[in-house]
Amino acid sequence: MTVRREMPNKEGIYFITFTCYKWLPLIELAEAYDEVYKQFDILKSEGHYVLGFVIMPNHVHMLLGMKDTGKSINTRIGSIKRFLAYELVRRLQKSRKNDVLKELSEGVHSTDKNRGKLHQVFEPSFDCKECFSEEIIIQKLDYMHENPCKGVWQLVESPVEYKHSSAVFYITGQPGYYPVTHYMEMEDIDLTKNE
Repeated sequence: MTVRREMPNKEGIYFITFTCYKWLPLIELAEAYDEVYKQFDILKSEGHYVLGFVIMPNHVHMLLGMKDTGKSINTRIGSIKRFLAYELVRRLQKSRKNDVLKELSEGVHSTDKNRGKLHQVFEPSFDCKECFSEEIIIQKLDYMHENPCKGVWQLVESPVEYKHSSAVFYITGQPGYYPVTHYMEMEDIDLTKNE
């Protein structure tokens, strides 16, 4: 579901996607994969779990084990997008990607401009689906991990070849570039209570 409404503040496992404005490859252009990992670290420090992910050049898929910390999912994802946006713009400015910055500036809605917003870095909403069963979790992991091998990207032949993904961990059992928690190892989020 595309989230334009407040998600309930409850713990559970969620498949979340957010996309760069106009599907522009801003993460790649700004060389900002590391900034997404920093946001994952913050989520972990708050008691959440990063269960799976793929960071594409223009969007991010995450499978998160969210704890009830008093902050809604909308607030958490909004914060991630906001801090990533600041850093993407900073890096684009530093590398003098003025044509891209101009396009992001032109994408700001007039009401947002009046509030001081300078760049539209991400699409306004994000997708969020609660995963109520192991079957759905596996489906979402497979979808994420196949992402770099399909569509317009064709970045790699096999999911395990893509560095910015949890595929290596789930497919080979070896630690990948960024450590995740296997969804079966979560001890304090119960899937059955949400069924």
